[in-house]
Amino acid sequence: MNQVLDWLLTNVQSVDPILRNLLAGLAIMLETSLFVGLVIPGDTVVLVASTGVQDIGDFFLLLGFVLLGSLIGESFGFWIGRLFGPRIRASKLGQRIGESNWKMADAFIEARGGLAVAISRFLPVLHSLVPVVAGATTMRYRVFIRWTIAACAVWASAYVSVGYLAHTSYNQIGTNLKYGGLIFVAIILVFVTIIHFAKKRLEKTAIKMVETDKASQFTELEG
Repeated sequence: MNQVLDWLLTNVQSVDPILRNLLAGLAIMLETSLFVGLVIPGDTVVLVASTGVQDIGDFFLLLGFVLLGSLIGESFGFWIGRLFGPRIRASKLGQRIGESNWKMADAFIEARGGLAVAISRFLPVLHSLVPVVAGATTMRYRVFIRWTIAACAVWASAYVSVGYLAHTSYNQIGTNLKYGGLIFVAIILVFVTIIHFAKKRLEKTAIKMVETDKASQFTELEG
């Protein structure tokens, strides 16, 4: 395993740091964009790129590129929604996303506003739809971007940190052990598992928020 891991890390690290950071930033920008973001595995690209980080300077440089890419992608979605919201939704591509997903994004924004923008960054499908829906509402861009920056900073820091931690742990400890590569794999697997269950938990939380808001509105109407 060590030989395979050495080969993988050597290849990642052989890519010019600026190019590697640009590719990671581009991947996450596309991952947060409407339509394209539903098929681009931006989180995987960022995780792989982070294993090539050599020092703290590289760490913050990659973090900056990823954060910038995220903000550009999210902002692009917002302004697409502001300018073409209804037409995007009614288009053939918009319909392929599924009306239920659009309705969930609508209800989530209506129920929690900026908080929905932040939480959606960690949810599949909604991370691409919520910015568009937010743009189509009366939400101001400064409110949108404030919540987006907070969410993207947490997301980017988590992914870049784990890749860097796995890589440095392997270099410092794993290379001296016969099965040292298991340390690297274990760190990645634990992180992926935590992310999986965290997303499931957030999905349930989002649904509960929407249901609570609907129940509250129904009570007000009855009153």
